[in-house]
Amino acid sequence: MGIRGIHRLATAAVVAASALLLAGCGPSLADLDRPVPDDPAPPVAVAVAPLTGRIVEPGSLARPSLAAKIDNHGAARPQIALNRSDIAFEELVEGGITRYLVVWHSDVPEEIGPVRSIRPMDPDIVSPFGGMIAYSGGQPQFVEMMQDAPVVNLAFDTDTSGLFHRVDDREAPHNVVLDAPAAMAANADLAPPPIQFRYGSADPLAAKRFEAAATDRIDLVFSAARYPSWGWDADAGVWLRSQEGEPDAEASGDRVRAVNVVTLRVEIDTSGEVPRTVMVGSGEAWVSSAGRTAHGTWEKKDRDGRIVLTADDGRALPLAPGNTWVELVPDNGEVAFSG
Repeated sequence: MGIRGIHRLATAAVVAASALLLAGCGPSLADLDRPVPDDPAPPVAVAVAPLTGRIVEPGSLARPSLAAKIDNHGAARPQIALNRSDIAFEELVEGGITRYLVVWHSDVPEEIGPVRSIRPMDPDIVSPFGGMIAYSGGQPQFVEMMQDAPVVNLAFDTDTSGLFHRVDDREAPHNVVLDAPAAMAANADLAPPPIQFRYGSADPLAAKRFEAAATDRIDLVFSAARYPSWGWDADAGVWLRSQEGEPDAEASGDRVRAVNVVTLRVEIDTSGEVPRTVMVGSGEAWVSSAGRTAHGTWEKKDRDGRIVLTADDGRALPLAPGNTWVELVPDNGEVAFSG
């Protein structure tokens, strides 16, 4: 249920909810600024899930986020528990293929994977969330960068607590899986993640100021080897993912889906052996929610800063409450929206 669906909260509930929001980056509570009726409902305290914008019970998400580097090699598919994540990032790596950095918080699955090695842009992506990052190796300089980030490193190569294991139904190196509840239990003292995006209603781009275009398909090209797409399912109210022209399903058998698809144009630094997505900076952005797409810009001021989305009119570019995929499309790639 979105913020706009709550009509009978008493003043105490409004105060409780407001205290949980970051100024200027959480959902608006303007619709709750109305007189309490003569026969009000009992006060109900509410909280907002920081990585989805959904209404939750206070205290129910008092745990850290768990991020993991997830393989997207053909042999790694189908991945485990993508649809239970809050936010997923797709990034270009060597050979023209992509990998994911996926963040779980609202819902903790039993297992996640396949877990693979980190890349140089990953500290910039995960640092704003805090919490944990799980990965399986990486070049020493990249591992050192991640160890310097404000997150707890869970590394398969050095794990002595049994958090990781290899599964028999996949070939190495595409078979490393993390026990997510055990990782959460071992790091329960870490703080929950801060809010990352601005959230609005279930149809956040309906206002005329966004000049949002009706959209039923998103086509993206990272390289000749990776060209994902998303199709709008109006009945389900989600975007359904395809890869290289084929439906993309996770290990549960369900189609990979997202309430929001955020597409960012990014520079790729090719000066090293491994392509590095430049995450500190700014560029062109699109938000696709509820069958619409609005254009704007993105900005990230430093490693620890969140991604800020701004509409073309200079005001915030909001998302719908729900899970989000962030597509980091190279500046020499292709972005197309049709409707």
